[in-house]
Amino acid sequence: MRILDYINKEEYQEIQDLFSDATGLAAISLGDDGNYISEGSNFTDFCMKYNRGCQRGRERCEKNDAEGVGCYYCHAGLMDFGEDIVIDNEVVGRVIGGQVLPNPPDEGKFKAYAEELGIDPDEYWAAVQKVPVRTEKSIKAAAKLLGFMINKIVEGAYFGKRNSKVLEVIKPEIEKSTSVVNDITERAKRLEEIASRQNILTLNASIEAARAGAAGAGFAVVATQMGEMSKSSGVIYGDIEEDANNLKDYIHTMNEVLHKK
Repeated sequence: MRILDYINKEEYQEIQDLFSDATGLAAISLGDDGNYISEGSNFTDFCMKYNRGCQRGRERCEKNDAEGVGCYYCHAGLMDFGEDIVIDNEVVGRVIGGQVLPNPPDEGKFKAYAEELGIDPDEYWAAVQKVPVRTEKSIKAAAKLLGFMINKIVEGAYFGKRNSKVLEVIKPEIEKSTSVVNDITERAKRLEEIASRQNILTLNASIEAARAGAAGAGFAVVATQMGEMSKSSGVIYGDIEEDANNLKDYIHTMNEVLHKK
């Protein structure tokens, strides 16, 4: 299941960018195959140039991207986060980021780390001073907020698209059902007309049996039975017509809801 099958890439990017602008935290998103589905938001030179830009730093960053869950400290001492993106109980990707300092940076520590990576310590120190500083509490809250927000938006887009596909199937079926119900109604009316004519024939048969006297006794029994059958049929036809009309009302109501904009 691919996230971008359900939500526009530009819209997703805009949401991620707005979050980063509002909180100062960097963010980027991955699909279920581990490939990036968005551009990085608010990543600094410290991250992109001096850490991901060198072989050793990049390997450590990619390891954190793949394994980090919740809020955690990255190899350079900054706080990062990772939040799963879930659709219909299936993990389909992750939004990761952070790259902020929970405390003001320690010059000696970062210059020593620069030497370990083979980077000019003064350049590295100048870059780290441009990294946003946020409290650990605000970093964790922001990470949770982004995870919650992205999940709700993606899940809403998924169910919206899935439901629209269901409606595409249901709408023509409802139209077919409406046609079938109309046919049933018309046939029930014809059956009712037959029952009415049967009543007339039964009445005529009873009259002729009475005129025939004893000779028409057997015919009178048949006429009586025909009368009873006619009454029972009339009740059944009436029930069929009532059910058909009720079904027609239900379908009409469903049709109105489905076509309502």
